[in-house]
Amino acid sequence: AVVHRTNSGLIALALTLVTISYGSLTLYDLLALRTIGRSEIPYRIAALASFTSYPIAHGLGAVALISPVIRYRIYSCSGLGAVDVANICFLTGLTFWLGNLTALGLSLLIDPGAISLFDYLPWQLNQLLAAALFAGILAFLVWSWLAPRNIGTRRWPVRLPSGPLVLLQIAIGIVDLGAAALAMYVLIPAGMNVDVSRVIAVFIAATVLGFASHAPAGLGVFDAAILIGLGGENPEPLIAA
Repeated sequence: AVVHRTNSGLIALALTLVTISYGSLTLYDLLALRTIGRSEIPYRIAALASFTSYPIAHGLGAVALISPVIRYRIYSCSGLGAVDVANICFLTGLTFWLGNLTALGLSLLIDPGAISLFDYLPWQLNQLLAAALFAGILAFLVWSWLAPRNIGTRRWPVRLPSGPLVLLQIAIGIVDLGAAALAMYVLIPAGMNVDVSRVIAVFIAATVLGFASHAPAGLGVFDAAILIGLGGENPEPLIAA
């Protein structure tokens, strides 16, 4: 009944937001390729690698193992080796987590009690954690801005993005995550009185728990986390959303 009553315009808006989120995934690999100096690889190849590796890897539940294999299968045809693919996987992961942690920190500053049902901490401590997240991201941004940075060994070097590229990483990650969370937010009935900051914070927490579980697509874990964080005593409208 809740699904039937949902405005078709809101469903169209949610589909548009999902499209934006998936489209932003293609920029993860493109930015990583520019960072390692392989700008000759065209966008269509980067988009194919990113758009296939993420949904397949997340769907099967072993992202760290499957994503590099799919990327190597695609990029090896363009002359990239195992070290290049490893660098790309690391940099795309960095983009994902920079965006996630920035969005989580901002959401917790606005609504520090949003994830108390997950971490069992008082809102004051959650607010301190949010401030610590921002301080860590700012420190990494300043560190990367001062000079070109590399980590790893001489045989297995990993080139890190410069300061401006780190800002771009954060922006891309926020667009990806924010659009996905907003797709859920617009479908939640207004009568539930759920703030967008709480939806984003719970969405990130549910995503992290889904990753940690290694369940295919976080199935069951992600859904349960959303219901615990947002459902309250009336979970049916949330299940419909």
